[in-house]
Amino acid sequence: QVQVVESGGGLVQAGGSLRLSCAASGSISSANTMGWFRQDPGTRRDLVATMSSFGRSNYADAVKGRFTISRDNAKNTVYLQMNSLKPEDTAVYYCALLQSGRNYWGQGTQVTVSS
Repeated sequence: QVQVVESGGGLVQAGGSLRLSCAASGSISSANTMGWFRQDPGTRRDLVATMSSFGRSNYADAVKGRFTISRDNAKNTVYLQMNSLKPEDTAVYYCALLQSGRNYWGQGTQVTVSS
């Protein structure tokens, strides 16, 4: 069984920073991808950033240059450093572990950026 648990998030003013953390536990493959997605009510869940266990990262255009994803493979943990936050970054942020053809999701954490 795999569990994915996020922490961080909250309310911040535009231009501020937040850091999200996510830890996966259980039966974790050495080859996997962990990352972050976000979703507004009534919209689809969109990619924010992902990083493979080999260190390859991928970012949505909307966050390039502002967000940085990193991970600690020994701890099965991924981080998302979010700088220069904008009101349009407001969403529920979900952590995901992708391995062996399956996606495992966290419960989500709210990020709200006030103008």
